[in-house]
Formats: sequence, C-alpha cells, structure tokens
Amino acid sequence: MIETERLLLRPHIADDFEDCRSMWQDPAVFKYISGTPATEAEAWLRFLGYFGRWDIMGYGLFALIEKSSGQFMGEVGFSDFRRGLGPDFDPFHEAAWVLASAGHGKGYGLEAMTAAQAWLDKKFSPDKTVCIINPDNLPSIKLAGKLGFQPTRKGVYNDNTVQLFERQRPA
Repeated sequence: MIETERLLLRPHIADDFEDCRSMWQDPAVFKYISGTPATEAEAWLRFLGYFGRWDIMGYGLFALIEKSSGQFMGEVGFSDFRRGLGPDFDPFHEAAWVLASAGHGKGYGLEAMTAAQAWLDKKFSPDKTVCIINPDNLPSIKLAGKLGFQPTRKGVYNDNTVQLFERQRPA
C-alpha cells in the first residue's frame, strides 16, 4: 500500500468490483479509452486481470481510494498490456491511470501517479516507462507531461489512433 496526503493506493480487493464496473460504464471515463461502456463481462474480465498481473508480474494497477471518504476514485499504476505496438514500446512498464468522475479535477491523477512512479522506480529501477493516450484526451496529455512523459510517435491500437509517450528514469 502507498499513502499520499489525500489518497491510498492499494491492490484491488473483491469489494471494489461494483465501483470498477460503474467507472468503466461512465461516459466521462470510457470516452477516450474505448468509446463504449464496458459490459458486465468485460468489466469482470478486466477486474480479474488486476489480480493476475500482481500475482504474475509483481506489479499492476492500484485501486485509488480517497482517504477522507474511503471512496473509490479510480485506478493508477503500471502493467504489461501486450499491445503489440513495437519494440520501442512493448517491453517496457506501461503507465496507466483512469479516474472515476468523482475524482476528476482534484489533482488526484498527478498525486497518485507521482507516488506510483516513485514506487516503481524504487522496486524495479526501469530505465524507461511508456504510456498511450488518445490524442483528443487533453487532460491526460497534460498529466503525462507533468509526470515527465514525452511524445514519441503516433500508433494504432484497437483501430484507434493513439499517441505514444515515454519517460526516461531520472538519473
């Protein structure tokens, strides 16, 4: 578990499923990711994947919990999504963040991802991390910049154009 001033980052627990499902069915959340709400089955498979990634790789996405309310605010962390985007992307830890609508506009993404990056840097010391963002998702692009990610090239994932980013580990 990671604790910041306002947040707890912890691996998901079974009780998080309803909040996760609701988040992935919220138009403000899926707009720039898939463009369509997750079905119950898709949300369930995604949720089960969170547990498997931690077990297999020793890292994954953290559930983001607001300390003052105990409310689920989203998910942040790193994964290996096997996207098939090439050797400049696929072998590296991929950063991911998604906030529930209740967490939008509060600076939680920056607070949480800064803590998650520090955790990953300490535990794995990666030279480079990567992420992809829909080019129309300006808030996430702005956050990526604050986190030290630089755009590298455009790519196509699931028939959608995405912007690829990388972050070199600070010396």
